[in-house]
Parts: sequence; structure tokens; C-alpha cells
Amino acid sequence: MSGSGAVESGERQVALSQDNLKGNKLLPQRYDSLDLESGAVSGYHRRSSKAMKWLVILQLAFQSIGIVYGDIGTSPLYVFSSTFPNGINHADDVLGVLSLILYTLTLIPLIKYVFIVLHANDNGDGGTFALYSLICRYANVGLVPSQQAEDSNVSNFQLELPGNKRSRMASSLKSKLENSRVAKFFLFFATLLGTSMLIGDGVLTPCISVLSAVGGIKEATSAMTEDRVVWISAAILVCLFLFQRLGTDKVGYTFSPILLVWFAFIAGIGIYNIIHYDPTVIKALNPRYIVDYFRNNQQDAWISLGGIILCTTGAEALFADVGHFTVLSIQISTCGVVYPALILAYTGQASFLRKHPDLVSNTFFKSVPGPVYWPMFVVAVLAAIIASQALISGTFSIVQQSLALGCFPRVKIVHTSSKYEGQVYVPEVNYLLMLACIGVTMGFRTTVKIGNAYGIAVVFVMTLTSSYLVLVMIMIWKSNILYVISYVLIIGSVELIYLSSVLYKFDQGGYLPLIFAAVLMTIMYVWNNVYRRKYFYEVEHKLSPRRIKDIAANTNICRIPGLALFYSELVQGIPPIFKHYVENVPALHSVFVFVSIKSLPISKVPADERFIFRRVEPKELNMYRCVGRYGYMDVRNQEEPFERILVENLKQFIRDDYKFSPQSQESAHDSDEDTIHGVQKEALERDIEAVDKAWEAGAVHLIGENEVVAAEGAGIGKRLMINYAFNFLKKNLRGSETVFDIPHKRMVKVGMTYEL
Repeated sequence: MSGSGAVESGERQVALSQDNLKGNKLLPQRYDSLDLESGAVSGYHRRSSKAMKWLVILQLAFQSIGIVYGDIGTSPLYVFSSTFPNGINHADDVLGVLSLILYTLTLIPLIKYVFIVLHANDNGDGGTFALYSLICRYANVGLVPSQQAEDSNVSNFQLELPGNKRSRMASSLKSKLENSRVAKFFLFFATLLGTSMLIGDGVLTPCISVLSAVGGIKEATSAMTEDRVVWISAAILVCLFLFQRLGTDKVGYTFSPILLVWFAFIAGIGIYNIIHYDPTVIKALNPRYIVDYFRNNQQDAWISLGGIILCTTGAEALFADVGHFTVLSIQISTCGVVYPALILAYTGQASFLRKHPDLVSNTFFKSVPGPVYWPMFVVAVLAAIIASQALISGTFSIVQQSLALGCFPRVKIVHTSSKYEGQVYVPEVNYLLMLACIGVTMGFRTTVKIGNAYGIAVVFVMTLTSSYLVLVMIMIWKSNILYVISYVLIIGSVELIYLSSVLYKFDQGGYLPLIFAAVLMTIMYVWNNVYRRKYFYEVEHKLSPRRIKDIAANTNICRIPGLALFYSELVQGIPPIFKHYVENVPALHSVFVFVSIKSLPISKVPADERFIFRRVEPKELNMYRCVGRYGYMDVRNQEEPFERILVENLKQFIRDDYKFSPQSQESAHDSDEDTIHGVQKEALERDIEAVDKAWEAGAVHLIGENEVVAAEGAGIGKRLMINYAFNFLKKNLRGSETVFDIPHKRMVKVGMTYEL
């Protein structure tokens, strides 16, 4: 893997050398596009809340209500029924549970997420992958190829740090993580597990939300049996998933008003119930009732924590969806609307249960006053659908991020909106989610059992976020150690207690998200492992400069008019499959560009920094290498004029290449300055004309389709993973040409077998 830039004999360094100091005059620096431009990827276009008008902030806060809070907003539908599956033993138990709900809502969604975690975003984007990306950009702990030394010239960009703080603990922790392969694998597997759990949320949220909302109709008529509720819920879920292909853009404007009406309803009904049933319920603000609840119920109280934690479902969405809004707008909508409405809703339900403890199995709809029952039912169903939509869309976004970082098999990513970022649709994942949701709804049938499964997924992701946040606080923020210890002792310990409770219900449905996670992690690990093996195989077998010169001198290879784009995953050097191509097709297009679509561990790459180029020597070949760089949230689809933008950037590179060439720099002190400039200009015009003619003749896309097999003598585990598991996934999912929307009429596949 040494000599990463050896393919180009004319490779130059950005740093100043003695050649720049001729005649005691500082000359313009000679740069190489791949070296200089790769260091310029900031991806750092932060939204400055201070610079934005308050009207815009408030508008974003309003819009966030419909996108972010559907899941946590609909949790009052099922929290009390999941907490007391066997009924209420004592009236004061309601106060203990209410006190736990109030303090849990305050501690986790409000303090942890809204006021702490939101600030740990990656260039404005949040979620598990964003935290992992943030850590990988600060410390060399990533396992994806873009983090290896061979790619350092492309993806090495600086992370903006708060001030110039120095911390011995931060340096020590960073060093230990970078030098421990176990730690690197642990972080990677934890990220995969957290991502898998979030996808599991995408299955469980539609089930429990829709089933809870539809179940309310049983209060209106005795003819509505449990079987009918299940079938109606399944029908709604089928319709929900079938409409995913249309995207959320067309109905997006209706989400926020509906959720705003929902929060107004639950807050208003909560106030009514507090006044009408038991105003003294507000004494639950005294944490003494928590102590009494555990003293009176002991193990049963600990087990009930699995139902109480459901009041925080969707808290992770506050962080995951921050990229569509701003930190301030999320804080305003949470503190101004969502948090107060939820507090009033739960307090009102507790007040109702103090008088009617026997109705806990359907607390929400039983506590709704008769005159507003049907309006509440309609709004509840709509809110449940919106909550489901938010998690389904979030699952699509997670798959997109995983795919970009080489951690998910190739699937079709469809961008459903030209106006809003992040609105994507993944057909394969959509239909698998639909089948899983229907299976869970028909199999579990009740919200209590689904809630047991839901709790594990929710708490695990929260715990993982806290773990990553502690790393960020120590290494990147360099926070005072007392703050870190306080966070771990208060929030971390509370989450671990909740985690122990939900794991107790493993055999009562809690196994479901773990099964989902195990299957998804296996798929993601197999794909990523072979993906990395293929990448390093190409690095080790890339073509040498001597081999390129031999190709240039080979008289049997003819040149044909046109532009060839040869796709490869290799960033540094010429891939070995090119040799295979030349041996079987002894013809090269007049302009030949090796294109690497590279995903950087950053959310977005600015459009003007998308492409970087390098010339492949000798110049007579008219061959170039191009890296198209994308972040894990960037758009890659046929609406982007990929070919045209690439050609325009290529011509600009050629101009800069001549402008800053050593000959141009030296001509300022050369007696034959006009002669040298004339030669340079002729060569520049010749190269630009060659690109224009090739572009006019037509572009051809050459796709490297590498078959992989385990090398002779490989162990049985390696053979099973490569020969069977990976190749099964590859054959049953999309090809490269579909993923990148390459037109079939101008596509040629080049096959080669790699023994890994």
C-alpha cells in the first residue's frame, strides 16, 4: 500500500519547496487538485441562529411539530395501560407512576436531548451515525475505508473545536481509542447495533401507534372486537406503506396543524380531567411518591419501569431530525408546546385514574369527555399515522446513511422532494417494513406486548447516545470532568435502570427488537466486511506507473472518439480491473476518466467542492482520475446533471493545471517567456478541445462489476461469509448502475473475479 500517489509520475506537493524561491521571489504555489481541494472540504455550513430572523425561527419551530414529535406526542395513548397491565393495586400507585413520568420526561427528552445532545450535531445533522462520524473525524477510530491512511489526502479535513482548550484526559482517551483495535470494532459494532435498533423502531412505532388509536373505537360500540381492531389496523398500515412512494412532500404541510390540534386536545382534556376528578394529583411533583411506590410494590414497581419509559419514545427523533431545522427551533417547539402538553396530558390521565382505577386498560379514550370523543378519535388516528410516517421516513434516512458509508447492501434510493432535503424512499426497505409491521400487528395483537418489545429498542438507543455523548464531552468539547461525572451519575444511571427493567421482559416480546437487530447487524457486517476487503485488495493490486506507460506505448491499443467514465471504488491509483479491461477490449476512448464515488464521514459536501481531479501521466493518454465526493446526507440521483458538471469541472482543472504548472511559474524569470506561454496556451487549447470533442461524441459509462470469492485455503467462516452470504445479497439487490441511475444504453459492465 506504499506509494499511494505513484500512479502519476508528475505528482507534486502543496508545500512550498526550494523551487518556489527562485530569484528570492516567492512564486505562486503549485498545487495538485487531489491534495489541495481535498483539504478544503469543510462541509461546515452551520446555520447561525443569531443571524436568522425570529420569524423564520418560529416558522421552523411550527414545522418541526409535524415532523419531529409524532412519536413522543402519541405516547399518552398507551403509557398507563402498558405500566399497569395487571391493574392498579393502590390509588397512591398512580401518584408514584405519575411522578416517575414527570421526572423522566424532564430528565431525558428535555434536559438530555433538548439542552445537551442537540449541540453534539455533525454540521447540523444528528443521529447515531452523526455522533459516530463526529468521533471518527476527531480521532482515527473509523473502520470504513475513507478513514484509512491510503485515503487521507481525500477525506482528511479539520473538525472545528471549541476554543483552544487542552485536556490531558482528552488526549489520553483519544490515544487509547486510536491504538486499540478492540475499541474501534466496539464503536463500529455499537453503531451498527444502534442503527439496527432504530430501524426496529420503524417497525414497532406504526404498530403500537395505529393499534392504540384504532382501539379507541371499541369504546363507541361493543361490536368492535379485538379481531376487527387488528384487521383495521393492518389495513391502515398497508395503505400507509403503499403511499410511501409518493413521498411526504405533498402532505407535509398538513402534519404540523394536525399535531398542533392533537397537542391542544390532549392539553385541554388534561386540564379538564385535573379539575374535574382530582386536583390534588399535582402533589406527584414530590419525588417522595416515587420512593413510596417502590417501597410498596418492590419488584413489580421495577418491572413497571418498562411501561413508564414509553413516555420518552421518539425522544431520539429530537436529535435525529435536527438537520431539517435548527437547535433553537427544536428547543422552542419542545419547551413552548410539546413538553407542557405532555405534562398536562399525563397529569390529567392520572387524575382520572385516581377515581377510576379499574379503567386503566384503556385510560386514554376512557378519560376523554363524551362531547369530544369522536373528534379526539379522528385526530388520534391521524396523529398515529403521522407518528408512523416520521419513523418510516427516519428509517429510510438511516438506510441512506448506512449505504453511503458502505454499511448496507445496495438498494435504490429515491429522492421524493426537490424542495426538502432528506425526504427519501427506499422501495425494498419499504415493503420489508410493511411485511414486518403486519406480522407484528397480527402476531402480538395488543399494545402491551408490543410495548415490551418497543421499550428495549427505545432505551438501548438512548443508552448508546449517552455513551457516545460522554466521548464527545471528554474528547471534543473538553468539558469539565465534574459535568461529565454528573451526567453519568444522573442521566446515565437512570437509563441503565430503565434498561435493566425492559430486558426483564425479554420473553414477553422483548426479544423482537433483538431479533431484528441481530438480522440487520449480520447483513450490515457481512456487507461492510467484504466491502473493506475488496477495497484493500484493489489498493494492493493497483496498476503501477510502469504498467500505465506500457499501455500508452502499446500500438495494438487504438483510440476511439468519446468520453469514457470508468467507475471504481479506488481513490488512489488505477484499479486492477482496468488491466483486465484493456486486455479484453484493446481500445480506449479519446478522453478517459476514472471516477470514484466517494462517501466522506461528513453530512454534506458543498457542490462547488464536489469533484477533484488529477492527471494520469503520460499526458498523451488524455486520462484523468476524478473523485466525486458526497456526504452521507447528500443527494445522488438522475436529476443532478452528473456528466455535465463533471466535464465542466474537468475543463476547469485543466486550465488550473496549466496555469500553475512549473513551466508557467518559471516563465516569469525566463528570457523566452512569450515562447513558453505560447506553447502552454496551445497545449491548453488542445486538451480543452479534446474534452469538448469527446463530450460531443458521447459519454460511455464503464462499470466494474467485481465477483468476489474466498481465497484458496480460507477458513469455513470466511468462505460462508464471502461465497454465500455476500454473494446472495449482491445477486438479490440492486446493481451499481441502478443505484447511480446510469443509463443502460450508454453502459458497459466489466467483470473480474477477486480472490479475497
